[in-house]
Amino acid sequence: MLYNYLLTVTRGMALRKTFLFMDTIINKVDAKGRVSLPSDYRAIVKELSTEIVCYRSLTSPCIEGCLEDLLDKLATDMENSLDFFSQTQDDLTNLIFGDAKRFAFDSTGRIVLTEKLLKHAQITDTAVFVGKGRKFQIWNPENWEREEARIRAEVLKNRPSLAPKENNQ
Repeated sequence: MLYNYLLTVTRGMALRKTFLFMDTIINKVDAKGRVSLPSDYRAIVKELSTEIVCYRSLTSPCIEGCLEDLLDKLATDMENSLDFFSQTQDDLTNLIFGDAKRFAFDSTGRIVLTEKLLKHAQITDTAVFVGKGRKFQIWNPENWEREEARIRAEVLKNRPSLAPKENNQ
C-alpha cells in the first residue's frame, strides 16, 4: 500500500507503527464540496481509529490536514513554547484551532469540505492531496503545479542537508 508504516524500535525494544501520508493524488470535488479521501489516507484513519482534522493554511492557499493527535501535539508545543497570554499565542491558536474542523468520511470514503476551506484553497471541481508525512495538504491543481515547481527550483538551488543541527548551549 502507498500509506507507509514503519516499524520503529523504541528504547524498550517494543515495536510501534508510524503512519505517513504519502503520494500526490488528484480527486474530483462535487458541487456539494464532497471529495474522496485517498484510500491510503482512509486506511490510516481506520487503523488508528481517529479522525481527519483540516484547517486553512497560514502560509499557502491550501488546506492543511492531519490526524487529531498531531493537532494535540501542536497545542502542547504552543503551550510550552509561547507565553500563554501573549498576542502571538492568541493569534496562532485563534487561526489554527478556531478554524480546525474534524471530518469523518462517509461509506464511500468522501469528506465534505466547508465553503470556507474550498474558497481559501481556490478549489472548485478538482483537488490535489499532497502527502507530507504526518500531515497532508489539499490544493487547487494549478496552484499546486506552481508551488511544486517553486519548491523543486528552491531545493535544487539550495541542496538542503539532513545533517543534525549542533546543540548551541
